[in-house]
Amino acid sequence: MASVATLYTPEVLGLATSLAQYPLDDRLDLHGEARSPTCGSAVVLGLGLDLAGRIARVGIRAHACAIGQAAAAIFAREAIGADRVGLVLAEAAIARWLAGRGALPAWPGLDAIARAADYPARHPAILLSWRAALAALPSA
Repeated sequence: MASVATLYTPEVLGLATSLAQYPLDDRLDLHGEARSPTCGSAVVLGLGLDLAGRIARVGIRAHACAIGQAAAAIFAREAIGADRVGLVLAEAAIARWLAGRGALPAWPGLDAIARAADYPARHPAILLSWRAALAALPSA
């Protein structure tokens, strides 16, 4: 297992602070939230969609550890253009990876938090943004 010092790298901490670039805006059309029952971390997000139903804008408020905040920033940075199907597939791939049943998913930027896979207590916080987005997006 990696040490906590190698988990909270300057890159992870930089990502966590970059969430300020994605303020939650009540004018975003869709809102969703997710909470980790194990650690209490929570993400509330807003999404704006384009005419094709793809994500065009993201706003996030995260109450989470630095890993959860970094994961939220990675989500926000790369979610533009994604649709519900893509998010379902990404969330499932990330969950499989965290459970040790798959490789690091193709979602850009996840390599920055790859060491967190060794810390099961951080896994729910990593998944929060994808789950909140799925809660926000219409299923049909």
